[in-house]
Parts: sequence; C-alpha cells; structure tokens
Amino acid sequence: MRRLIPTGEAERPVAFAEAPQPVPEPDEVLVKVEAFAPNRGETFLLEDPRPGWLPGKDVAGLVVQAAADGSGPGIGARVVGHPAQGGWAEYAAVPTHSLAVLPDSIDSVRAAALPLAGITALRLLRTAGPVAGLRVLLTGASGGVGHYVTELAVGAGAELTAVTATPERGERLVELGAHVVHGVAAAEGPFDVVLESTGGPDLPVALSKVRPGGTLVWFGQASRTPATLDFFRLLGGPERVTIRHFHYAGAPYGPDLAALVGLVERERLHPEIGSVSGWAETAGTLVDLRERRVRGKAVLLTGGTR
Repeated sequence: MRRLIPTGEAERPVAFAEAPQPVPEPDEVLVKVEAFAPNRGETFLLEDPRPGWLPGKDVAGLVVQAAADGSGPGIGARVVGHPAQGGWAEYAAVPTHSLAVLPDSIDSVRAAALPLAGITALRLLRTAGPVAGLRVLLTGASGGVGHYVTELAVGAGAELTAVTATPERGERLVELGAHVVHGVAAAEGPFDVVLESTGGPDLPVALSKVRPGGTLVWFGQASRTPATLDFFRLLGGPERVTIRHFHYAGAPYGPDLAALVGLVERERLHPEIGSVSGWAETAGTLVDLRERRVRGKAVLLTGGTR
C-alpha cells in the first residue's frame, strides 16, 4: 500500500512510499482510509521527525477488518478514528476505543475534520466549566479548534470574544455568534474565562484581561515563542486569577468522537473546512497549514468518499 512518510524538508514535508499493510492489534480494526485531516501541530513535528514516526491522527473511512477481540464495529462500518499515528495512508489500524461509527448523513470529509480539534474543544470547555452567561475570550481562534470552541461555547450561552489575525479569518466566527477582534489587546475585558492558545507576548496580555477570581486556561503555544509572566505586576492587577494548563490527550477517545458525530448529525456543530484536496497535494497543504493560510481544517482525500 501507499503511505506518506516524513522527509525532513520544509517545503516538501512528506513523500509517498510503499509500505506493508498494517497488522492490527487484537483491539484494533483495519480502516480503509477515505479522508484524513492534518493538524498544525503535526507540521511542527515534521520539521525534525523522530525515527519511525508515521504522521496521521485524524481519519475517516471503511472498516475492512474487524477487531479480533470482538470489540468495535464490524466489516463495512463507516467510521471516524483517532489513531496514535499512521493515518496518512491507504489503510490504518485504529483502536476500537478511539473511533465512532458514522451515520449515512455525515460524509468522510466532515468526519475526518472532527477528531483532534473536536476532542480538544470538548475537553477544553469541560475544563473551563459551565460557560452559560459568562464572558469568554478565545485567542488563536481561526483554526479548527477555535471554530469548534466558538460554536459550542456560544451554543452553551457564553458571550465569546474571538481573536483572529485578520477580518477574513474571523468571518465564520462572526456568523457563529462571536465578537471578533484582531489582537488580544483589542479585546475589551474583563473576562470570566480566557482560553489562551498562542503563548509568547499574547499570554500576559490575555491574563491581564481576566477578572479577579477568573480563570485562564492555557492550551497551546501557536506563536512558538515562550511566555514571560511578571507575577508582581499580576498581583497589582487581576488578583486571585487561576491559571490552568490543558492538554487534550488521554484515551478513550471513542465517547467524545461519538458525541461530536451526534452534534454534527443534529446540526449543532458544523466543521469549518478551509481546504479539500487529493492526497497528492498533502505536502503543499501542510505548508499552507503551517503558515496559517488555511481557515479551519484542511482535509485530504485518498480516493472515493461518501
């Protein structure tokens, strides 16, 4: 079969290679991949790939081999999955605790856009707690996670301000009910909850927008620049602020994927897909994603989709 492997080259991060078809573990199904969605974090890992690493965590496709232990769906089921690696291939082995069955109403393109970004959004909002009636600030909002957080938070009753680099990148967020600004400093606080994903100089500015007794949840460093906090200055401003670190990881992912699928099926969640291409265009798409030229999610197709 064909799969994409890292090259270590900035302008051509991946290339096709022939590889054996994966042999699933007893609790894994074999999925014929129809679509996959790269994440911006994966573009950073491709800059200096570790030996043996096979990229690809968000896939949608068809089960062609059921799990030997009897768990999970049977042959012929359409699924969305979140394997640990190896999804940028014709076939991928996916643990049954990390997938969900798709209804006919959800195509593989939208399904592939769900896993990492959608799971992150769900778990991030659980970490933040109930947001109904609260003022929420979200930085780095124009990517896949930001669109999901915005729709879910606004749907839950939050008054959400989203930070994007340009008006164009914020257009869909406005449609979803967010107030959009183009710089953290432009956000008019105070906020009950700040969801901060850019790091660098933005983090202390975002922290200054938190009301006394509020919470900042730090869940990324998209700027790739370390943040410096002056706690003496902080204590002269929004006192008693709680700072929480968040990371989405932690199996099982299946229940959250099933929840996301259900939200999409009921039209309460709408994946924002900024790019759909055949997987021959993966290298260029990865560069676009790394350089923030894609709004929302990018999806690659390996062949026929539904």
